[in-house]
Amino acid sequence: MRSLILFMFVLGGIMLGANLKTIQINGIKIPVIYEKSSIIPTGAVQLVFSGSGSAYNEGIQGLSYLSSLLLNEGTKEFGGVKFASLLEEKAISLYASSSQEFLEIDLSFLKDQEEEALKLLAMLLQSPNLTEKALNKVKQTATASLLAKENDYDYLASIGLSQMLFKNTPLQYPSRGNPRSIQAISLKQIKDYLDRSLSVSNLNIVVGGDLEIDLTLERLVKILEKLPIGQKSQARHYDANAEAQSKTQYKPTEQAYIYFGSPFVLKDYKNEAYKAKVMSFILGASGFGSRMMEEIRVKNGLAYSAYMRVNLSKLATYASGYLQTKIANQDQSIKLVKKVVEGFVKNGATQEELDGAKKFLLGSEPLRNETLSQRLGTAFSNYFLGLSLDYQKQELQKIQDLSLDELNDFIASHKEILDLSFSIVTK
Repeated sequence: MRSLILFMFVLGGIMLGANLKTIQINGIKIPVIYEKSSIIPTGAVQLVFSGSGSAYNEGIQGLSYLSSLLLNEGTKEFGGVKFASLLEEKAISLYASSSQEFLEIDLSFLKDQEEEALKLLAMLLQSPNLTEKALNKVKQTATASLLAKENDYDYLASIGLSQMLFKNTPLQYPSRGNPRSIQAISLKQIKDYLDRSLSVSNLNIVVGGDLEIDLTLERLVKILEKLPIGQKSQARHYDANAEAQSKTQYKPTEQAYIYFGSPFVLKDYKNEAYKAKVMSFILGASGFGSRMMEEIRVKNGLAYSAYMRVNLSKLATYASGYLQTKIANQDQSIKLVKKVVEGFVKNGATQEELDGAKKFLLGSEPLRNETLSQRLGTAFSNYFLGLSLDYQKQELQKIQDLSLDELNDFIASHKEILDLSFSIVTK
């Protein structure tokens, strides 16, 4: 098993593993996560701008999301259709996206198209299609998508939970905003956001594939040195609301959609996250076999599926879960969720549950890092959390050595997950 552990393994005689170095752009040190792999003649570059996601929208809901859509509308000179044709002719993919924490630009290409791909990246960064015509187009797209979600009861219940857990913080709002906020965003607001976000001070680079990494970075520097230096964003963290609450939305539905969550305090990610992962797996993140699924579905037949997991990120750590059930079973299901969590905190896991969690986690982790993009993504996530790039290797060893007493002491110390809030969409 340990020979399979993450990051350093051999495929076709080629040693694979992510590495870290820094380069300088306009006097600013930029971290670079990279891996050279000649298995497939392709390359990939990811520009990750931290402190630029929806949590940093400064009260303008949907700003980062709409801005990323506009970046996908090509350049002023070519427009969206012509620019997309240039990409397609060379089998190049160039795509911008946003999350709660990041604005990202992903570029992938065949090895022999590297220069052309970087040329198109430079064109996009230097002259994005920031026009009223393009903005109106992406507003229509975004608004249509959001209007469709008004009948997505899972989405409504999920948003309701966020509004309770993270009231009075940016995390209470959906990352894509709402139809009204999207329509109110101006071109100037997007320009200001991109000027602030696409800055060298917040830049992280991820690069890999069948490339001469140093040469690729030299070419990138010439492109990226034209970006503003900007100011480095300060990392943010938000605590989930400890007050147990309930919110109900009434819709024409034949099922009850129940989303629930609570705080989860993690003081030391490096030394505690692996215990949280095992705890989460046993309680409700593993599907069949988890405590939540066994009690809700197998023993009581109240729902097709029931799920609960611990969410860990720089922005927030909290527990959340969901189930869908008959309206007649709504109250019983909520009572049972509370009972399951209470019993888990009080009595902990069993040796059988711990053994099953170890078997799955130790066996499946390497499979989640088979591809180059998976390995680079994991390495960047570790770097962003202040961990070593091969942290998973250490984590798997800690999971292997975890005793039942250690796990149950950890579970018992997290009584804050008992403070469950419920967001319900029902008839």
